[in-house]
Amino acid sequence: MTDTGPDGTTTTRRGPVVVGVDGSAEAEDAVSWAADVAGRQGLDLILLTAVAPGVHVAATVDSPPGSTAAALLDRARGVATDRLGDARVRVEVESDHGTPAGVLVDRSETASLVVVGTRGLGEFTGGLSGSVSTAVATHARCAVAVVPAGTDRATGSVVVGVDGTANSMPALRLAFTTAAARGERLVAVHAWSDVDLHLEPDAWSRTEEGEQAALAESLAGWSEEFPTVDVERVVVRDRPVRELVARSASASTVVVGRRGRGGFRSLLLGSTSRAVLHSVEVPVVVVPAGDETR
Repeated sequence: MTDTGPDGTTTTRRGPVVVGVDGSAEAEDAVSWAADVAGRQGLDLILLTAVAPGVHVAATVDSPPGSTAAALLDRARGVATDRLGDARVRVEVESDHGTPAGVLVDRSETASLVVVGTRGLGEFTGGLSGSVSTAVATHARCAVAVVPAGTDRATGSVVVGVDGTANSMPALRLAFTTAAARGERLVAVHAWSDVDLHLEPDAWSRTEEGEQAALAESLAGWSEEFPTVDVERVVVRDRPVRELVARSASASTVVVGRRGRGGFRSLLLGSTSRAVLHSVEVPVVVVPAGDETR
């Protein structure tokens, strides 16, 4: 169930797109965005709601009229089918007992992508990139998209952070796949800040040449696999978050790896991906490193 780079590793995950549903307007935007992904990539779409433990309510679409779970799932299915139009995508509605974060993380074992909104109602409540979305992005076994309200129709480039390590490979695959499906340019950003930012100009020039080469190496082979994607390479002498946030202003999607340079598993959600989640106003996709999905 893992994805990696063109030069050798693993298989392509073809599980469904799973989206968290809670009846909020933000969740409906997430459903619309998820429906677009499912339609473009030919994946099944699962609309999933969570019922808190100990709450005994009918929780399927066959439940009697007035069931909260049944009503919100039915509404979400209407949003998804309207957005899909003639796209041939299987749409399923499901509910499960548990916390929303726990239910979604469980489903990530077999999903291609889990999609959540930034805010919600009831058990999905949280501030911008609140507890549920952050928890799912931190612990899911597949990529997680966090969709801010009102951005489900955003257009622009697909921006991906590249740190020059193997941890970037799954994020690059998802970014190239997304750009190809959307017909958009890919902007690959490599921000170098692991050196003294007050280096003399000649010293930085030498460093920049090495970082340009590292970025080119990370991108090697991808254009052959995705020949329709126009790629812009960006190397900057700055903090990664600052450049990714700046580039997000003209982006449809920002893609980041869950672990950055060094890839310490104990850090779970790295500082860059966490900061980007809290700072940009377009959908952010957080992608686990390949060894996190095995």
